[in-house]
Formats: sequence, structure tokens, C-alpha cells
Amino acid sequence: MYSKCTTGILKRGFKNVDEEIRFFKYQKPIIVSKFIYYNAIYKIETRRPYGNKRTKKYFVKELKKLKRFFENNLDFYKYYRTNNSFIDDKLFVRDKYDIKLSLDTYYFEADHRFSNSHDYKAAKIIANDLIQVYIEDQLNNNNRKKTSHNSSLNWTGSKTALTELVYALYSQGVFDNGNADIKAIAKTFEFAFNINLGDFYHTYLELKSRKMNRTKFLDSLRDALISKMEEK
Repeated sequence: MYSKCTTGILKRGFKNVDEEIRFFKYQKPIIVSKFIYYNAIYKIETRRPYGNKRTKKYFVKELKKLKRFFENNLDFYKYYRTNNSFIDDKLFVRDKYDIKLSLDTYYFEADHRFSNSHDYKAAKIIANDLIQVYIEDQLNNNNRKKTSHNSSLNWTGSKTALTELVYALYSQGVFDNGNADIKAIAKTFEFAFNINLGDFYHTYLELKSRKMNRTKFLDSLRDALISKMEEK
């Protein structure tokens, strides 16, 4: 899939700069993040020690690595997560790099025909979110099982619908005065309704890329509530 994508892009090119930015900012990072994620999980599991205490210490150390990446790339992390676009032409257009914008050594080793200064870093952000969820699941596995057993409610709608709801509540800032992390909110809903949302950030990007009716589930909730209120 990746090789076909590369060949297609190199052969066809892009219609305009906006299409190029959209590809390198959203589409390619999602694909590359999968490679990063599965490679990281493989390394984590093959190096995982025996014994509960040693395992816990090991996973905490892995979380610290993710935190260091976050701290070292805080400005770009904020820019990407808040969907800013004012310097997209410098970050996600080929051969437009700015040495002042914290370039990774990866950039100088990459094929510049199919890479730019920050597409790999965007993929790392997506992958690291998934890796963090995986590690935290391993650390809290016993507690998670207890929590899910305590719930008698099961989410029977689609995962996409629940993801839409989670992001709506997150965007409105209704938890912890707007300070709650999206992953914490998603995990709480998973526990409460006995469901695994999987790569919910990827699902969110798919919702975001819809050309029409991006809030399909929320609109249906509104219609259902109004209909209920109008019942005699």
C-alpha cells in the first residue's frame, strides 16, 4: 500500500499546494504512524521483562520516553493538535523547510520527493498517542478489567458515533473545566460502556475530512431529543 502510494504521488504529483499540504499533514502521517506504532510495540514487547515490579518500572520508563518527545516538540505538538495552518506552507510542502523550525535528522536522510520537514514528526505524534494508550492499558490492565465488570451498560451504537460524541464533549470543555485530556475522556467512555474505540484519533480525522454532514450523530441526537420533547 505504502509503495503504491509513493509511486502514485511521484508519478501524478499534486494539483495544487493545498492538496500537497493535506496529503503530507493528514494522509501520509496516518499511514506512517501505523508502521511506527507496530514497530514500537514489537520492540516494547520483545524487551519486556518478567515480574510485575520490573514490568511496571519498564513501562513507566517507556512513558517517560514519550513524554520527552512531547516536551522536545511542544510547539509543533500544539500547532498540529489545534489544527493551525498559518505556517503549513513551511512545514508540509516539499523543499520549503526552515532550519529554525526544529528539523529532525530524519529529514536529511529522507527522500525529499516524498517527504517534507514535518510529515514524519506528525506521524510520530499520532503513533505516540497510540503507544501511550497501549502502555497505560498494560499498566492498568487489572483495574480496567474490574471497572468494565462493574458496568452493565454496553454501547450498541457505532464506534464512529461514540468518537464523535467524545470529541464534541472534549471540544466543549465540559470535563475538569476544559483541562481533561482527550485520551482520558475516551478511556472513561470505553470503561463505562464496555467498548474499545481503537484508534479514535484516526476516526476523528476521518470525521473531519467528511465534505458533508461531519456531525451526523450529534445532529441525530438533537433530532431525537426534539422529537421526544414534542411527544404528548
